Amino acid sequence: MTNSSSLRSRWQYRVDYRWVVEFLESHGIVGRMKFVIGGGGAMMLLNSTLMAISPAGVHGALGTAVNLLSAALGGLWALRWWLGPWPRESESLAWIAVLNVVISVDSMLVRDRVVGALGIVMLVATGAYVAVFHRLRVLVLCVGWSLLSILVLSATMVFGNGRWQGDGALGIAVVVANLAVIGVVLPTMQLSHWLLRMDALSDPLTRLLNRRGLDSYWSEYAETGGCRTEYAITLDLDRFKTVNDTFGHPFGDEVLKRTADRLRSAADSEALIARTGGEEFVVVSCVRDDPAAVVAERLRRAIETMPGLPMTITVSVGVALFTAPRAGEQPTRHHVLRASDDAMYRAKRLGGNTVVIAEMGETTRERVARVGLRSA
Repeated sequence: MTNSSSLRSRWQYRVDYRWVVEFLESHGIVGRMKFVIGGGGAMMLLNSTLMAISPAGVHGALGTAVNLLSAALGGLWALRWWLGPWPRESESLAWIAVLNVVISVDSMLVRDRVVGALGIVMLVATGAYVAVFHRLRVLVLCVGWSLLSILVLSATMVFGNGRWQGDGALGIAVVVANLAVIGVVLPTMQLSHWLLRMDALSDPLTRLLNRRGLDSYWSEYAETGGCRTEYAITLDLDRFKTVNDTFGHPFGDEVLKRTADRLRSAADSEALIARTGGEEFVVVSCVRDDPAAVVAERLRRAIETMPGLPMTITVSVGVALFTAPRAGEQPTRHHVLRASDDAMYRAKRLGGNTVVIAEMGETTRERVARVGLRSA
């Protein structure tokens, strides 16, 4: 992958907020994570209290009012996380936006601007939260706001009437220090998190999605695909154990990698492609120009005609069509995959190298199988 395509992938990648929460729940660490995140609010409350007490802290009616607001929001943030359920994505973003604005304004109203610069560092906490739970675009906004805040604060420090008036070197030093913390640490943290998550969601052999990756991307795909009818195609290589026993596992791995390449080239450009088992693959996409049966046959044929192998590799294919015109009527991913899986096993029982289609209705889970033409 080139640097430009990698950056574009990161920019377009939308973190599945719900999936991250479900991942934490599956590992039993939601409670501990909520405690840590709520602790950030407690630190904000403590910091605001100290700034109210310190002679170098806030001054004037406006400064006191904003400082009290900052303390109140920090306390509410802590209580929200410690006592309430995990917030929805929209609420999470709203909290981050409000906290960032209040932290910046509160820091600029501190009597000693250098001390105020320390308050800006509190934005690292909100930025770290965004780096883990939200997409890169949101982090860019957070980092941009943080850097703008420190630039404005440094300008008021150098060009204002305070004790640091005219000290341009100090103003630059404050900007550089915050740039190192906010402009370097947070993007690096987000990149590391993105790389680790991409690795966790992909199959190391074929570089396709794995089962967890399919679940994660499918959630977003269902929301942004913009199509009424979708399909899931399950493909399982026929007699793959014989391939391994005859030619060895290194050859079997090569077959799996070539199968992945053939699926990439034959599937629709926007399709989700995953390796969900040893020799089992799943393709999910919208029904657009070609009917699902045509796509399935194209995939079957692409596998059967893989060049450069000492034997012909065939695949059993099961297809599940599903439609969701209204909220609540879409079958769950579990039912869709079970339908395509059942169809694939029926293709196996018919001798393999066959396509079977299971059509799932809008309000029913009844499945009607139709056998595709088996190639000669």
